[in-house]
Amino acid sequence: MSEHQHGDNCGCGHDHDHDHEEHVFIVTDDEGQEREMVMVYTFESEDKAYAVLLDRNDPEADGVIFRFEEENEETFLVGIEDDAEWDRVTAIYEEIAKVENGQE
Repeated sequence: MSEHQHGDNCGCGHDHDHDHEEHVFIVTDDEGQEREMVMVYTFESEDKAYAVLLDRNDPEADGVIFRFEEENEETFLVGIEDDAEWDRVTAIYEEIAKVENGQE
């Protein structure tokens, strides 16, 4: 998976309207509603990989962090239910977000 992030004016030469590949996942929320989520960032912590997804229809909403799991050579996303793990990865992502926002 690419960690190259694109903005509307990133200058990378990609056509953002037609040629930009998005990693879109269908996520069912607690109320059973399906939402299209777009992967916007990935990072690692303690030998585990994580992805940050944003709601495609509500990009201003907070991102959601999922852990990558592998089973039978397939990779999928799972919710984080362990409080200590959740606290650790949200702290890491908050630091990443501060750095990213500080560079704009």
